[in-house]
Amino acid sequence: MKIEVWSDYVCPFCYIGKRRLEHALERFPNKDQVEVVYKSFELDPNAPLQAKGDIHDLLAGKYGMSREQAMEANRNVGEAARGVGLNYDFDRMRYANTFDAHRLAHFASEKGVPQELTERLMKAYFTEGALLGDHEELAKLAAEAGLDREEVLNVLKSDAYAENVRADENEAMNLGVRGVPFFVLDGKFAVSGAQPDSVFDQALTRAWGERSPLTVLGDDSAEADGCSDGSCAVPQKQAD
Repeated sequence: MKIEVWSDYVCPFCYIGKRRLEHALERFPNKDQVEVVYKSFELDPNAPLQAKGDIHDLLAGKYGMSREQAMEANRNVGEAARGVGLNYDFDRMRYANTFDAHRLAHFASEKGVPQELTERLMKAYFTEGALLGDHEELAKLAAEAGLDREEVLNVLKSDAYAENVRADENEAMNLGVRGVPFFVLDGKFAVSGAQPDSVFDQALTRAWGERSPLTVLGDDSAEADGCSDGSCAVPQKQAD
């Protein structure tokens, strides 16, 4: 089963949703047969490389609330984060444009460490005050996730993987995604937002249970080479 996750590295609920999915997968009996793929989504494509003001002022300005109201809202999000074992440091967060971070994620996918990079970038932003719009900072974090620092810098200096990011975002648009995190299970079921654990448990169980059975065209497989012992290369139905 494949789970596609649209998220952004500066989205507080995306990190929470990531943890809730991971916890649900730990409980899921078929977890070894589940592939999780993270897809690009920018909360604010027009964000500067480093926004002015702290995260409280930015939230207040975006939603037309007072700084005190924004701080209270962030405290509530922080409580939700602690509920899944995360410790957000809102006073250190530095909001930034994430386009280059998403490009880097596609490079990491080619190198076989997409999960490692996703986790490192989110942890760095939400708990360590990392500036994800800075190439040197991204290169440092990418190296910690298992990538070659010089290769990363070369990628960031170019426009490599820009089309990959746009393709993910266009796919999200076609699916009607308006906010993240957004989880798509086997292309059939969706979970929007950092839902409670029970929602992820139910989604995994239902998506697994309603997988389409494998349809075999023709009925002569028993005559094929290698099938006499019941171990045909193409089984007649998909095992549960």
